[in-house]
Amino acid sequence: MADYAGDVTPEQAWAELQSNPDAVLVDVRTRPEWGFVGVPDLSGAGKQAALISWQVYPEMGRNATFEAEVEALGAKSDAPVYFLCRSGARSRAAAIAMTARGFSACYNVAYGFEGDPDSARHRGLQNGWKASNLPWVQQ
Repeated sequence: MADYAGDVTPEQAWAELQSNPDAVLVDVRTRPEWGFVGVPDLSGAGKQAALISWQVYPEMGRNATFEAEVEALGAKSDAPVYFLCRSGARSRAAAIAMTARGFSACYNVAYGFEGDPDSARHRGLQNGWKASNLPWVQQ
C-alpha cells in the first residue's frame, strides 16, 4: 500500500467535496491560523470543514489524539478524506498517518490553504485554496 492516496489540487478537492456526499475535508492547521487566516467555506457543498490540528499551538508538538479525532468524524474508511494545511506539509503527514490507520483514500491538498510564498514572501496569491478563488470565510 502507498503511504497515502496522493496529492490533489484545491480545485480537485473542491469538486469532489461538492459531488461526493461521503467526501470530507480536514483542515489540520492551528486555531490561530483558522482565526486569523480563515477557513474553507464548504456551505456550498452542504458541509463544514473539520478543524483538527495536526500540531498543538503554541508548543507545536504533534497532536496525540489526531487520529482518534478524525475517526470520531464518522467518515467511512474508504471515503475520500482531504487534508489541508497552510502549504501542504502537515496535511501530507496527516494523510500518511490516517492511511496507516486504515483509511484508504487519504489525499493531501497540494499548496494548502495559503500556498507558496510569492517573490515578496506573501502567501495566498500564487497557489492554494485562497489563490484558486475557492470559497473561504474569516472566523
